[in-house]
Amino acid sequence: MTRRQKWTLLRIVLAALLCAGAWVSPLEGGWRLAAFAASYLLAGWDVLYGAMRNLAHGQLFDERFLMSVATLGALWLGEFAEAAGVMIFYQVGEWFQGVAVSRSRRSIAALMDIRPDYAVVVRQGQEERVSPEEVAVGEEILVRPGEKIPLDGEILHGSTSVNTAALTGESLPVDLGEGDRVVSGSVNLTGVIRVRTLSAYAQSTVARILELVESASEKKARVESFITRFARVYTPFVVSCAIVLALFGPLVLGQPWAVWVERALIFLMVSCPCALVVSVPLSFFGGIGGASRRGILIKGASDLEALCGVRVMVFDKTGTLTQGVFSVNAIHPSRLSQAELMDIAAAAESRSSHPVAESIVAAHGGHIDPSRIGEVSEAAGLGVTAVIDGQTYAVGNGKLMDRVGAPWHDCHLAGTVVHIARGAEYLGHIVINDRLKDGAAGAMARLKALGVERIVMLTGDDERVAGAVAQSLGLDEYRARLLPGDKVSAVEEWIGKGGKVAFVGDGINDAPVLSRADVGIAMGAAGSDAAIESADIVLMDDNLAKLPLAVSLCRRTLRIVRQNIVFALGVKAVILALSAAGLTHMWIAIFGDVGVMILAILNAMRAMLPLREA
Repeated sequence: MTRRQKWTLLRIVLAALLCAGAWVSPLEGGWRLAAFAASYLLAGWDVLYGAMRNLAHGQLFDERFLMSVATLGALWLGEFAEAAGVMIFYQVGEWFQGVAVSRSRRSIAALMDIRPDYAVVVRQGQEERVSPEEVAVGEEILVRPGEKIPLDGEILHGSTSVNTAALTGESLPVDLGEGDRVVSGSVNLTGVIRVRTLSAYAQSTVARILELVESASEKKARVESFITRFARVYTPFVVSCAIVLALFGPLVLGQPWAVWVERALIFLMVSCPCALVVSVPLSFFGGIGGASRRGILIKGASDLEALCGVRVMVFDKTGTLTQGVFSVNAIHPSRLSQAELMDIAAAAESRSSHPVAESIVAAHGGHIDPSRIGEVSEAAGLGVTAVIDGQTYAVGNGKLMDRVGAPWHDCHLAGTVVHIARGAEYLGHIVINDRLKDGAAGAMARLKALGVERIVMLTGDDERVAGAVAQSLGLDEYRARLLPGDKVSAVEEWIGKGGKVAFVGDGINDAPVLSRADVGIAMGAAGSDAAIESADIVLMDDNLAKLPLAVSLCRRTLRIVRQNIVFALGVKAVILALSAAGLTHMWIAIFGDVGVMILAILNAMRAMLPLREA
């Protein structure tokens, strides 16, 4: 509890004691009036001051204005206990709101703790403790056990276990050694490591995540924007209705002013829309904060709402549904020996960072002389063309073979087939296999159970490989041999059919389609700049079970929002009708305003509670 919340609670308790004492006291006259006045001012001085300040700035119809008019009117009518009670209960509602916001902010603050305080950089053999912003790309930093890793980098010396819980939501440490990549924001647990930085702090994973979280509240959901617009129209409308109600009885029916003014004041108090204005943003904020604790970063309330309405979920294959860790399964040369074919393929792929290229280089295992390699060009979704020993070779899929005019043929083995040609002469192919991610089939089944109507896979891989993966996972549809632009066209096709479409990719080469989908979801994005930039929702690890969990969290949040809207409007409509008919009194009005707000806030706080993973 913050100092301000403690002070507010103390004010509420003292004001309540004064009000209760005045109510039950046998004292009459000025002393009792003074006790009620002290209770009223102690509980409501900031409300009165805020109303006058907003009035001076032209902000007439806010909740402070409504509370001030209603309670001052009650004092004018001699309803001293009711006026003090309204202010006390209003402050109780404000206190509950503050506690709820603090709880949801703490879930965000846990993520914000990943910000590194310093970096130990090694310069000319000396260790210097500097701000992470002062470290340049390529410098060497030292990270000791217990310290946060300040920048993205590659381990040069040492081995350790790293806690990535703040990024991925997974508490199990990851063992890393020389050559492995470390991500800023994770915590070094066991060993001293020396790391070569791969990015400046401003482009590091931790900086991008913090920027994402800090800007999340700026993206309002459609429901949240509607409530804001609704309150701007609703409040002046009910104030006008209260004025008409106060004038109707005395001027039209000739009845006493006091009776109808009291009805108008009760009507005004009940009409305050604070239950909606407070609870709806709080529900979204709580849902985003609760998701962040599980390693699910949602960029804004609008993205949370959009995920709830997704009807078609489209997946990339490599690195998303499969592990993206390839191994050479077979070598089928047509004119050369297996060793010669592998030597050419490894030389051509040696400058590529694509997982398939890396698996070929790893399977080659020998020294690749860079002086043999001339110009290398990479065609997205096709493969590479390289000049080796003065001759031009093409290494890639069947489309690349068609482009160079090589008479290629398919392989009887299932897997990713990499064809090799020298000019238009076909030299053979290499078969590479990938494995499905653990839990992929279960995640697809869970998405189906959650009501996702169609699950589709898009891949640039071979038709047979795509078919085998789709069958294993129980997908509704797949499309193979696609270029990056084809994936965008496919997503646009489903968007054109109606309903929201989500695309799930690994964030490395899927930026265009992640941006084009109604909801872009990046999997395993710790350290992937492209994912954090392009996606609307970022799942920080490779656990596919986080995807149905994200859908469930978002749907629960939106369900809570709708419950609060229906409950608040329903209760207020009934009490407003009764107030206009003169069938209620001030204490019912207090429940209609403050009581409804407290119940709505308590319901909104459920969005922060943990949800069992799918």
